Amino acid sequence: MTSPYARISITLPATELAAADRLAAQQDRSRSWIVAEAIRRYAAAVEEGAEPGDPDTVATNGRGLGASRMAQVDRDLRMTAAERVREAEAASDEVAAIGRPGGAIEEPRWFGSYEEFSAWRKERQGM
Repeated sequence: MTSPYARISITLPATELAAADRLAAQQDRSRSWIVAEAIRRYAAAVEEGAEPGDPDTVATNGRGLGASRMAQVDRDLRMTAAERVREAEAASDEVAAIGRPGGAIEEPRWFGSYEEFSAWRKERQGM
């Protein structure tokens, strides 16, 4: 099985590298994720015919959302309320069917204190 990732080597100006590292730290992401996201956004802008250097079209489409998200919003708004509910239910069913690696998705839990959480975690880990 081949990996969905490929290792590459690039050379960046120090200012862009510093910006990527700063964004990675702020967003708790890897440097690779930041660079890949920049490429995804650039490619989406080019595919939509936008001028890649135009700050209004590259990342935000001038409206605060990326181009692919705006296209999804436009599709969703063309649906009736009932169609949107059915789509949401179908997505929820898909998530439930997939679950998490190693088991199903658990219901959220709330704890009155850290001690309650700690006791629950120890019990769950078999301590």
